[in-house]
Amino acid sequence: MYALRRIISTLTNKNEDLQNFLETVDNTLTGLQDESWKVMSELEAELELLRSTLEEKGAELRAAIKEEQQRKEAELQNQLSEGKFALLSCEELLEFANQTLTITNEEEFLKVTKKRSKTQNQRHEVTMAPAFRLSTRLAASENMSQFTVDFSVERAELQRLHFLPVPRAPEVDASSCVARDNTITVAWRPAGEDAPDGNSGSGRVGCYEVEYRKTNRDNALRTAGEACWEKIQDIRETQVTITDLKFDSQFIVIRVRARNKTAAGEFSEPVVMETRAFNFSFDAASAHPELKVQSDTVTWEPQGVKGHDPRLKGKDPKPSRSATPSPNKTAGSRAARFAGESYTVLGDQEMNGSCHYWELRPLADWKSFSVGVAYRASLGRFDQLGKSSGSWCLHGSQWLQTTLSAKHNNRAKALEWPLPQRIGIYCDYDNGDLLFIDVDRLRLLHSFRTKFTHPLVPAFTVWCGGISITTGLQVPSFMGNFLSTNRSLSNLSQ
Repeated sequence: MYALRRIISTLTNKNEDLQNFLETVDNTLTGLQDESWKVMSELEAELELLRSTLEEKGAELRAAIKEEQQRKEAELQNQLSEGKFALLSCEELLEFANQTLTITNEEEFLKVTKKRSKTQNQRHEVTMAPAFRLSTRLAASENMSQFTVDFSVERAELQRLHFLPVPRAPEVDASSCVARDNTITVAWRPAGEDAPDGNSGSGRVGCYEVEYRKTNRDNALRTAGEACWEKIQDIRETQVTITDLKFDSQFIVIRVRARNKTAAGEFSEPVVMETRAFNFSFDAASAHPELKVQSDTVTWEPQGVKGHDPRLKGKDPKPSRSATPSPNKTAGSRAARFAGESYTVLGDQEMNGSCHYWELRPLADWKSFSVGVAYRASLGRFDQLGKSSGSWCLHGSQWLQTTLSAKHNNRAKALEWPLPQRIGIYCDYDNGDLLFIDVDRLRLLHSFRTKFTHPLVPAFTVWCGGISITTGLQVPSFMGNFLSTNRSLSNLSQ
């Protein structure tokens, strides 16, 4: 029967993996179609730009040839007009000279030449001067060789047109990836010769992009309901540190890709990093009727206000307090887990092994709170934390006087330290260690050393004011110093 259950479980997991794989293939096919249409549109746009640029350049070159042709034509036409005028003058003078040579009488010869000269001066007729002033050198030639073109190089360049080189996928260095203090450091190696630089036209890397998402599976396939990829862009180095993470899943999947100026390459093979941490919430069903549980916050909201709690007798209630019963507990509901002056609420997750850490912050208007751990069954309905053998806590109070103390089994130890604003709680179930830390000052407030015999739950009491908790935290690295010191002191005392 056990073997059959194992087979069924294996087949169920395999079936789920196949469904997720088929969904991934289907999504990839859709993405491929969209991406192909996109790059085809971009190609057509680039070709149109090339055609437009070629037409513009052709028009510019044609205009230059036409302009030079017109200039030369104007100069030659001017020379042609001047030459014709000079030729006409020359022919007239030549005819007059020939006629004059036929005159034999000297007196008549002088009379004709004198009359010719006088007529020319009065009419400004053509003389020999234009013919002698006219240059017979052409003002322009028919040569237009300066406009000779040879686009063989450009043609060769066009024939070499191809798609831009895309950076290859980098390789994530799993041995250098570290999850510590709710911070993840990821390192990778560029593929081949790829490396970040400023060469925008090459396939070399300009920057990197990192994507990560949380999952509760130890593989890279995404299942329905899991988180989408979160992105970090424009990374210039071959590593990145992701900070301020809440580890509320068992794993984080990380992948990297390289990008040049125009294109991004393929993603690297995903790397799965374990991110186990203690995650819990307030168990609203366990809360005292006068405690209001809201996400990671608990506030005290008294139902009767004045006279309900002996400590408030004769005191005027704060105007901001409401006398309306808490929405968590209304008339007609089942009996509350805690009642009377046990203003307690428990966590909804148990600890029965390993190490756990979480933090507490008192809200601005608090008067009294306790934080610690307890055996669930050890707390009676009217019991307060630290007053039984099955509960351990740190208690802070600003009522009448300021006090800080550690409580267990109805015994209290006063602690000479200012009230902290951020308290770290560390529980090592297997070794029986329970430590309370002033996180802001990195000070060990108190430690309990015992042997836990039953599952523990986080436990809290709030009276006047409220508290908030932070979970999903790894055990901080600074705890190592407190643990070594605490165990050394324990050995000395023994």
